[in-house]
Amino acid sequence: MRTTPVTRERRHTLYFLEQSGGFAPVFLDTDVDMTRVREHRERSRAADRPYSLVSYVAHAAGRTLAAHPEANTAVRGRLRPRIARYPTVNAKITLDKVLHGHRVVLATVVPGVDTAGLDDIQRHLRPYREGDPAEMAEFAQVRLLHRLPMPLGRLAFRAATRPLRRRPEAFGTVAITSLGHRPVHSFHSVGGTTITLGVGQVRDQPVVRDKRITVAPVMRLSLAFDHRVIDGAEAADVLTDIKAHLEAFASTGSSTADTTTPAGRADEAPVAMSNHGAQRPHHG
Repeated sequence: MRTTPVTRERRHTLYFLEQSGGFAPVFLDTDVDMTRVREHRERSRAADRPYSLVSYVAHAAGRTLAAHPEANTAVRGRLRPRIARYPTVNAKITLDKVLHGHRVVLATVVPGVDTAGLDDIQRHLRPYREGDPAEMAEFAQVRLLHRLPMPLGRLAFRAATRPLRRRPEAFGTVAITSLGHRPVHSFHSVGGTTITLGVGQVRDQPVVRDKRITVAPVMRLSLAFDHRVIDGAEAADVLTDIKAHLEAFASTGSSTADTTTPAGRADEAPVAMSNHGAQRPHHG
């Protein structure tokens, strides 16, 4: 047997997990009929305006959390816990990247997804999909965090992420992570936010419509919530409303997306892999 230190490139994940130890997770999931999203994607791709599935989920999550402000929050403290309520919805979207030869999870925070169109979300994600994290200026602070001795790295991470006022930029107010580019049907993850969404693979499955069996693209969508902040009924309402936004996308979302400027190119696979990343030293 041979043991080696944890690579520097994964230190941000360790710091994130250490700080998330107080999270009290409860897990829910549901199936989402993605017929309307698929139709919109196909029309958009034919018009040279492709979108990733994660962009649709972020779009739906932004509208939903704006309608559920109790879930667009963060908590800090044990003896005297405090809740921060945020006026906008920022989505942390995780990224499967290779940094200095090591496969790692990084993330970017998309601001204002409660009002952003699909084009806005996709435009933000494009450079993170295509860029090299060893060179991108957006990850300079993360690379600096990796170079610090671990005791100093922990202190720097804590200073950057612990204050409630910094949480929207550090962690977002909702986290979205995906394994849908692999044959993974469902999974649950904790992203450092009150609500974390897990995106599974979209599969053609038999469904019942008007008492008849037909085939539709179905995606398993999971939700982890922090029980310190909200209860199960509120979380179930959030998940139900996100499902409704996605299933009725042609009527609830396309008008916003179709009136903005053309989106950046997006490949077929979802953006994310897991949920311990960030674009600052917070949890890069």
